[in-house]
Amino acid sequence: MESQCVGLAEALGLTPIVKRVKLRSPWRQLTPYFRLGGLAQFASGSDSLAPPWPDLLIATGRHSVAASLLVKRLSGGRTRIVQLQNPVIAPAHFDLVVVPRHDELQGANVVETRGALHRVTPDLIEASAARLAPKVADLKRPYISVLLGGSNAVYRMGAADMSALAAQLGQAAREKFASFLITPSRRTGEENLQILKTALAGVPHFLWDGVGDNPYFGLLGLADFIVVTADSVNMVSEAASTGKPVYVANLPGGSEKFARFHRALRADGVTRPFVGALESYAYKPLDDVAMVAARVRALLRVG
Repeated sequence: MESQCVGLAEALGLTPIVKRVKLRSPWRQLTPYFRLGGLAQFASGSDSLAPPWPDLLIATGRHSVAASLLVKRLSGGRTRIVQLQNPVIAPAHFDLVVVPRHDELQGANVVETRGALHRVTPDLIEASAARLAPKVADLKRPYISVLLGGSNAVYRMGAADMSALAAQLGQAAREKFASFLITPSRRTGEENLQILKTALAGVPHFLWDGVGDNPYFGLLGLADFIVVTADSVNMVSEAASTGKPVYVANLPGGSEKFARFHRALRADGVTRPFVGALESYAYKPLDDVAMVAARVRALLRVG
């Protein structure tokens, strides 16, 4: 969630101040922390709420709600509150509420995005690709970048699932005479990584070993095709901001909210299901961050 706050602040041309503030009683029982990005220095010390109040507070997640409203009150209404994600209270409490459309939240001050906000920009992935390119120069194109997630609260990635996905990836590589650029997440798990390594023996590939900085953004920049597991709205949204063909590998489980997200992007022609075959296609990349930044600028001008 913090990356969404930072991504929006950067799009606004701001240097975000990101804090986790532990509120003193009685507010502590309502929220353990909040995060913010602002136009002015905010608070002194890690556990205090004190002026000068920021012009803009970008709050993320449900746990930030109580602290955000407290800042609004203490600032005399001067601080503009932009709430990212469904606050689970009336949107009218905030100046702007930004939610993905699969949350199905409506309101006069609600902005719907097609995916998650993030930090991915053309400049970021171009620079990251330039740094990664020498390390994979011996691999032949096309490049299939694979963004692996894993089990979470609603999806599962077990050994059988990884084996099936690895077989489909191998099929795609053979048909395209392609090479893989792969980054796992912490949720992928060592057992699944071993299955993947075994399946890719003899297939040209780069697999990040977890040492040093994650080359994730470089993979987005170098990709000719992107395969991403269905368990992460963030990864799918970031991939779909590149304009590259994005194929989503399904996993067992899911939820109705995830299903709405994936159905909508498929209906928009942005993503396609991954079943072992890849082909190029065009779509209008997601640009939710720029759209939201424009609404926030308008909000600040009004204020």
